[in-house]
Amino acid sequence: MNLSLFEVLGPVMIGPSSSHTAGAARLGRAARLIAARPFYKVSFGLHGSFAKTGKGHGTHEALLAGALGLREDDERLRHAFVLAQQQNIQWEFGELELSDVHENTVRIVFFHLDGTRTEVEGSSIGGGRIEITRIDGVTAGLSAEAPTLLITQQDVKGVVSEISKTLAEENINIGIMRVSRVARGRQATTVIETDSPIPERVKERLEQVKEILSVRIVDLAQE
Repeated sequence: MNLSLFEVLGPVMIGPSSSHTAGAARLGRAARLIAARPFYKVSFGLHGSFAKTGKGHGTHEALLAGALGLREDDERLRHAFVLAQQQNIQWEFGELELSDVHENTVRIVFFHLDGTRTEVEGSSIGGGRIEITRIDGVTAGLSAEAPTLLITQQDVKGVVSEISKTLAEENINIGIMRVSRVARGRQATTVIETDSPIPERVKERLEQVKEILSVRIVDLAQE
């Protein structure tokens, strides 16, 4: 049986529950990195146990704190509502009924200053670990446990090869790569977990590829 030290000891955190507090904060912070743009409002749709017992476990504060950029061990986590008010960030919480998802699942929607919105769905799967399952309706499968590239591109021949070539030239080893698409020939999402931190120059190089629409780095250890 393979167990990590993180799974045995659990995360360093503020709050009573690794799933409802630490995991919730990590979900919010990962979603913030994925959104990657200023926002004036964030909404949280809670499913299952998050909806039923979240208030008692501090889930609401943890999710909002993560969306504001706070880590799960930040003493300010319990003051998330005050911090959001100070930053003129609006928030709202509601309940959702989702199918085929983990009991601790949330749908986070960021309303950006430029009029766009980003929707991130994810679950707290235990011990502070998380999984980002969908981004703007597209399957993601992002654990955020390793430095990760999140790339949106046109679904055309050669794009994935260009991505792999760029990473090889930058001496970055690919641990896991997942590619999903809305439909053939339309928009695709590539999720790449790497064995080392991803320099900003890699993002800049990939953004120069004509068929690539956006590049985001999700690295909870560096943020």
